[in-house]
Amino acid sequence: MIVVYTSPGCASCRKVKQWLKDRNLPFTEKNIFKTLLDEEEIRYLLMRSENGTDDLISKRSKVISENNIDVDSMSLNEVIRFIRENPSVLKRPIILNEKSFQVGYDSEEIGVFIPQELRRIAYSSCSATCPNYLGCGTAGEKTDDCIQKTN
Repeated sequence: MIVVYTSPGCASCRKVKQWLKDRNLPFTEKNIFKTLLDEEEIRYLLMRSENGTDDLISKRSKVISENNIDVDSMSLNEVIRFIRENPSVLKRPIILNEKSFQVGYDSEEIGVFIPQELRRIAYSSCSATCPNYLGCGTAGEKTDDCIQKTN
């Protein structure tokens, strides 16, 4: 299942949700301001990110800049507590499923959330007569109109 962490007024969050809806991909939305993230959930997000706090926390957020907070000097437990108390510091959207993890909307990378079997079918079904052939029928091409090729 795809989980999308969002916030109200976030344009990138709206893009991700619309992208998923357009492809009939079921997802669960978690508004970071309506749902208090628990310690295990934050720990899991930090574990899944390649660069930990650098991937998840906006160092330019108002809370951090106004209070001169150095997230890099915090212990893991302090970071978790800080995020729980200040969810606005999280970059958004955060998208994840069992295999993939992405922060922000990236039209070229979000295709990883389409199940591999569907990507394989789309690739094998595309031919020169397909109106989107330039996007999905040629190697390495990626477009929002068609599913990217992957093995």
